[in-house]
Amino acid sequence: MEDSVKKPKSIVDVGCGSGADSIYLARKYGAQCQGINLSPVQIQRAQALAAAQGLADKVSFLVADALQQPFPDEQFDLVWCMESAQHMPDKKKLVSELARVAAPGATIIIVTWCHRDLSSSEDLKPEEKKLLDKIRDTLHLQPWCSAADYVKLLQSLSLQDIKVADWSRYVTPFWPAVIRSLFSWKRIIPLLRRGWQNIKGLFGLRLLCEGYEKDALKNVIITCRKPQ
Repeated sequence: MEDSVKKPKSIVDVGCGSGADSIYLARKYGAQCQGINLSPVQIQRAQALAAAQGLADKVSFLVADALQQPFPDEQFDLVWCMESAQHMPDKKKLVSELARVAAPGATIIIVTWCHRDLSSSEDLKPEEKKLLDKIRDTLHLQPWCSAADYVKLLQSLSLQDIKVADWSRYVTPFWPAVIRSLFSWKRIIPLLRRGWQNIKGLFGLRLLCEGYEKDALKNVIITCRKPQ
């Protein structure tokens, strides 16, 4: 997409959080970017951040469901779903919506947490399943699937140029650094004051690290293109 001919003019950021990716993409490509998220609090923060950076005319945010997006068919040149798919209860519906709002020739990018790929005769080991269930429950995630499962869903929609890359080894050092940063006095006291759910989340991050260390958990990027 570095080729100016291929630069997207319209982007949707599905599960946009507090808007950092939307703002980055709008600035990088000079495109109009629409972010959606279920959290009104995060959407409010995203709007404030875009305004503070002088991009309110380029970036807009909306409280909306990724599984039922409020957009017409074939609207966006780039469909971006960064680390939100693991929160979606229906992966088939999610992928279907990503494909629906993508314009002909558009690129779809999904970055997400998955369990490791399995052979046709293989299942997750009991200890892997137990660990992944703990991660899911502690971090309020939805049922796991593999990168291969996503590829099958994309293929079923006739999407093209499907590519998968495992980013786990690049991501693995990040989470221990996050945990260490939270144990400073400056941050641990506010964390404790916010109650059990935040403390539980901290344990969840440690379980996440264990998942990567044991190769049960993967951080993958999946890219594909909608046919012209």
